[in-house]
Amino acid sequence: MNIKILATKNCSHCVSLQHELRDIGIPFEVLYVEEHPEVVAANSIRHSPNILVDDVVVFRGQPLPQELRAFFRKL
Repeated sequence: MNIKILATKNCSHCVSLQHELRDIGIPFEVLYVEEHPEVVAANSIRHSPNILVDDVVVFRGQPLPQELRAFFRKL
């Protein structure tokens, strides 16, 4: 499973999202929209942050901690 956070460099939610993923033991990579315009275009990204699992957007915007836990518990 390949988890990516796609966010702007100044996204105020990205730091807390990274913290929440670490808390539940989910490894991830951060991609910045400024450096990966092809990912932005391919996924019609308009807001930040986004979570991609195996290159599919599963969350647009900041999910609640319980939403993250419930989603990753299913996988």
